[in-house]
Parts: sequence; structure tokens; C-alpha cells
Amino acid sequence: MKFKPLCKTAQEELAPYFAQQRLHIGDFSLGFQFMWNDALRPDYAFAEGCLILREYYAGKCYFHYPLSLTGDRDEERAAIAAIEAHCRDTDERLHFTNVPESRIADMVCRYGEAHLTNNRRWCDYLYFSEDFKMYPGKKFSGQRNHVRKFEQTYPDWAFHEVHSSDMGAVESFLKEYEAVQRRKHNFLAEEEMDEVYAILEHLDAFGMYAGVLTVAGKIVGFSAGERCGDMIVIHIEKALRDYEGVYPFLARQFALKFCGDGVTYLNRMDDAGDGGLRKSKLQYNPCEIVSKYNVIPKRAIDAVSALPVIKTERLTLQPLSAEDAAQYARLASDVERNRYWGYDWRSDFDGTPPAEWFLQCARDDFQKRREMPLGVYDAEGALVGEVVLHRFGYSAEAEIGVRLLPEYEGRGYAAEAVRAYAMHGFLKLNLERMEAKCFRENVKSARMLVSAGFHPCGEDDTYLYFYKTPKM
Repeated sequence: MKFKPLCKTAQEELAPYFAQQRLHIGDFSLGFQFMWNDALRPDYAFAEGCLILREYYAGKCYFHYPLSLTGDRDEERAAIAAIEAHCRDTDERLHFTNVPESRIADMVCRYGEAHLTNNRRWCDYLYFSEDFKMYPGKKFSGQRNHVRKFEQTYPDWAFHEVHSSDMGAVESFLKEYEAVQRRKHNFLAEEEMDEVYAILEHLDAFGMYAGVLTVAGKIVGFSAGERCGDMIVIHIEKALRDYEGVYPFLARQFALKFCGDGVTYLNRMDDAGDGGLRKSKLQYNPCEIVSKYNVIPKRAIDAVSALPVIKTERLTLQPLSAEDAAQYARLASDVERNRYWGYDWRSDFDGTPPAEWFLQCARDDFQKRREMPLGVYDAEGALVGEVVLHRFGYSAEAEIGVRLLPEYEGRGYAAEAVRAYAMHGFLKLNLERMEAKCFRENVKSARMLVSAGFHPCGEDDTYLYFYKTPKM
């Protein structure tokens, strides 16, 4: 899966997916993605008929829930599998974001165990567009009063769609509005203003609806939104509060002007945890608070707190001992033999590392939940090799590998260790599939894997592939 930076010239590729979305999540829109481009550093890829967005927030990488062009659930599931494979191949921890509530049951069934969060501050506010046109009934009496007061106080008001000739006046209005905002010293608000300016020149390219509210010819409010399926996402809504009732009036005029046939909803985005903003958004009586879940699937290794001890007829598989650091370094530093291991330690250390370095690397890999390395010890307690479970996937699978010191080869130790660790994976870690591979020219390893009960399942120019399940 190849990701590309989400720059402003990518709108033609992305626009069809956002225009057809029915998930009612404001993040799935051109305006959101480009307004918060600098903060989230998003990139994107396509897989299985879906758009896959990826962003970076608070030092972590998040994959958005796949966005199918047609809303096809099977395409979404296939795209999720592609994301899982990508994370497994790149050793990247899988975090999902913007998972709709309607897809949570699928995710829980898929993973069995996952960490779910739904941060209220990032939930979108969804409204019926007709409510904003009429402000009907008792629950909208406050908004109607504001509209009436605005009309009486400012009879020379006007609202019209933004044209290119208006852009200079819009920018002047935003400068006036910004002067007030900057005094609040709110980081998110300041960052948002920067993005508002950046997106102004792309209103036409992104197909946005934009309008200005004027009083005696002076702009006192500006609003812009984007059609996404049966809703319009409001990306920008700014007004001068000195004009009493300006916000309810601006919102109503926008709905009357742009919410035509097929626009059932307005998405007015989240409140970012701002108390005043939350109160205001709730007073407009949303029809739904749109949940946007973060989902962190659990792999088998994530529940392991300590490495196991496994005994076989002739061997003991157990955590590597500090007393064996020199012996382990001899095993791990053999460049010629370890070309079949698929890792060259020289890419991570310049020079000659101390013996303890190799042992610490193995321990660090377990602490980071990247792999489960065990030393292979014979009946006399001598370290003869290493067996490792790694590349843990999100469908109860893992890969196994083994290497021995040269003087201990030819005794069947490798197959015995692999067989025992695979069984531990099935019975104790609840794995359903164990995988292995070897270089095509490594005939001895291929024979060993077959001896350990693995079956061939494919090949490419470099590797032969094998697998084993609990019933094999």
C-alpha cells in the first residue's frame, strides 16, 4: 500500500469519496482534510475500492476507517485487511480513528478484543437542515427571538453567495474577527484561523457553498460549507458578536440559501471541548451527536506480560539469561549465517557492539511488543540457539523463526523448538495460524519446517512460504 501526501492538488482524487459518503462524519470532507493539513500531516492511499486516510496526532499514527465509494461493507472489510497487512509488513502499530458507531459491532467481532474510545470533545453535531430554515416549535424559541431582533435592529441586512469579487472584503472581515479571537490566546482557535485563510482561495476548487451576511453593505458574517452525501458540513462560520443575534441569523440564511433538495442534514463539526461552544451547539438541538471511535485492535502479543518457559523432550525454551550474553552475541553477530535470518545488525550499530548489546536488543523487542524471543537450551543448560515469534497480525496469526549455533545443527533441535513454540502459540496465545518463510536456497530450513509440521503455501523470487494451524 503506497501512501501519498494529501496536498491541495489531490482534491480531484478524493472528492468523489467525500461527495458520496453517508457516514455523517465531518472529517470525511475536503474542507476538513485540507484545513487541518499542517496539524495532522495526512496522507492517503487506495485499496479494495476504498479511500484510506492516515494522519499523525500526538506522536501516533492513525488510520481512518476506510471510505468506500459506494458504501459497500465488503469493500470496507477488504480494505481493513489491507491496512492490517500494511501495518504487519511495516511493523507499524495499528490504530483506527473515525470509526462510525454503525461499524463498531463489525470491528469488535473482527478483533474479539480491542481498546475503544469515543472522546466527546471530537463528536460532531448533526442537525436537520429544515430546523435551521424555520427554527420551529418551542425548543427553537430562543433562536427565533434572535432572528426577529436582528431583523428589527438591522433592516438593511442582506445575504448573498460569495463571488470572486467579494474575496477582498471577506479577508478584511476575517481580519477584524481575528483580532478578537487572538486576544483569547486559544491555540486551536488561532490555528483554525490560519487554516481559514489558507482555504479561501480553494472555495471554488472544493465546490464549497459560501455566503456573506452584510449590514449596510458591511460584512458581519461569513459561512462556508461542503456537500457530502445528504449533508452539508459547515467548515467556517464567523460573525461579529457586536451584532446581536448574528449567529442564529447567519445560520438560518445559509440553510435557506444552500440546503436544497437532498440536503437533509447540517454537520456543524465538534466543540473541541470548549464549554461555551458546547452549550451553544446543544442549544441548536442536534438530531444526533455523531460518535467517532478510536479502535486499537489487540494482538496476541499485547496480552503477554512475561516470556514463557517451554520444555520439550530434549530442550528448554526460556528467556535469554544475562550469563549467556557472550554466547548469544556469537549467535546473533554471525553475519554470514544470519543472512538467512533476514536481518543485518550492522544497519543498527556502527562498529563492533559489546556482547550485551545483542541481548538488550532482544529484550527491547519484547518490551515494545514486537516479538517474543526465547533462548533454546539443551539438557545441560547450554544455549544452542534462539526461536522467535514475531510479525504478530490482527487475525490471530504470527510468524516463527529459529537459528542455531553451528555446532548444534543436525540434531533436530530446530524442528523440536519450532514445533513446541508453535503449539504454545496455539494453546496459550490463542493463535489460529503460524507462518514461516525461508530463502529459496536455504534447503535445510525448508526441510526443517516440513519436519516441524508446516505445509508449503507459496513462493516468490526470494522466499518459500509455509504455514501451520492447530489442526495440522
